[in-house]
Amino acid sequence: MKKLITRREMLKHSFWGAAGLYLAGNATIRALAEPQLPGAGGKAKAMIQIWMDGGPSHIDTFDPKPECGADFCGPLRKAIETNVSGIRIGEMLPLLAKQADKYSIIRSMTHGSDAHETATYMTQTGRTPGGQLVYPCAGAVVSLLKGYAGGYQGQLPPYITLTEPLGRFDEAGFLGTRHRPFATGGDPAQERFIVEGIVAEGLTDEQQRKRRELLHKLDAMKGAHPGNPGLEAFARSQDQAYDMIIGDGAKAFDLSGENDALRDRYGRATVVQSSGSAAPASAPRRTTFGQSCLVARRLVERGVPCVIIKYPGWDTHKDHFPEMKRMLPEFDQGVATLLQDLSERGLLESTIVWIGGEFGRTPRVMWEAPWNGGRGHWGRVFSTVIAGGGFKGGQIVGASDAKAEEVKERPVYPCDVIGSVYHQLGIDPAARLPNPQGLDVRAMPTAAEGVPSGGLLKEIM
Repeated sequence: MKKLITRREMLKHSFWGAAGLYLAGNATIRALAEPQLPGAGGKAKAMIQIWMDGGPSHIDTFDPKPECGADFCGPLRKAIETNVSGIRIGEMLPLLAKQADKYSIIRSMTHGSDAHETATYMTQTGRTPGGQLVYPCAGAVVSLLKGYAGGYQGQLPPYITLTEPLGRFDEAGFLGTRHRPFATGGDPAQERFIVEGIVAEGLTDEQQRKRRELLHKLDAMKGAHPGNPGLEAFARSQDQAYDMIIGDGAKAFDLSGENDALRDRYGRATVVQSSGSAAPASAPRRTTFGQSCLVARRLVERGVPCVIIKYPGWDTHKDHFPEMKRMLPEFDQGVATLLQDLSERGLLESTIVWIGGEFGRTPRVMWEAPWNGGRGHWGRVFSTVIAGGGFKGGQIVGASDAKAEEVKERPVYPCDVIGSVYHQLGIDPAARLPNPQGLDVRAMPTAAEGVPSGGLLKEIM
């Protein structure tokens, strides 16, 4: 008859098996350790990227053209003054209008692609697609050069996305899986933010502590082989994993200790009434986007160098204006509060906040069927917002033409934005990136690569 083993015995055998792998793999462990990379100066220590997935409308947000009339503006026909003289933004962003001194608007972004995948690749990597290499996105490069090999010693991963990855475009390309982002999963607006691999659903911290104590009791091999580097490494990794689960790592994602009034400022949901007007919900829940912004602040506060917030829903081919009336107040609340919160805590000067999507949307509204008031893809000109990390606020870079259809002056390409972000983070654009083919590949494209560039954003640096 087959013998049944207890849960305690199963854990013991699992521990011995894992420890055996470490005993056999000491050389491998040493080989995987990355050398320390030389540090560089830079005003910024961290980057928060708010990725407006799908492509937000520039004419409805940061480049309004109310004089163009209904064919271009639809029902959003007003531009509002900001706290910076001469800068106006869309009428649905009143809170951000009060914070314009903290950010600069690039109104002449361009790359010419209207395809999601191509445009995303260009805006995330600064490169054009094709060729023999898949390039890493900006987050992966920051993970490499500002992560563990660049002096980061935090418990949390150096590159985190809230709450889901962007797909293969926020990943590491030829840098490999080590520099892929840690995607939290879960929803920070829920009572408990269930973070994959860190906060377990249905398990209390006390239950996690008891599991840790049980593993320590089963740790007979370490006593039998004192001083063994493989077992010492295993013990350290085990302790680090549990510190992440029940220690400071998990605390970074626990919003219960935050002031309720502050959490509300980051955003409560709105509902669209049958009349079509937006009004507070009768029992409004906090928004996932707003609470993601709050988590991002907590992460950079703990030294995480790169955080990306994926904010989906901007691909509005249909029902564009109802969606804008729902999404723009959430966006306004979350971003305005993030900027103010970072500023009040003395973090904005050391934290870059980079906001935008892969392209803009058609300035002319598509009233015809089947779109019935939608906006399509538009890569000829669009807007990006940059704040903090040594970038000046209250500035406008470039301009679109009278109908927001083309660049009028000072074209800015994705590599210009990424290169400027690197500069402020103290990353040398000419830093050589390791790749499996041993090619001479730099953090930013060289002139020989022929990638369009208008130059770094020196106007706001």
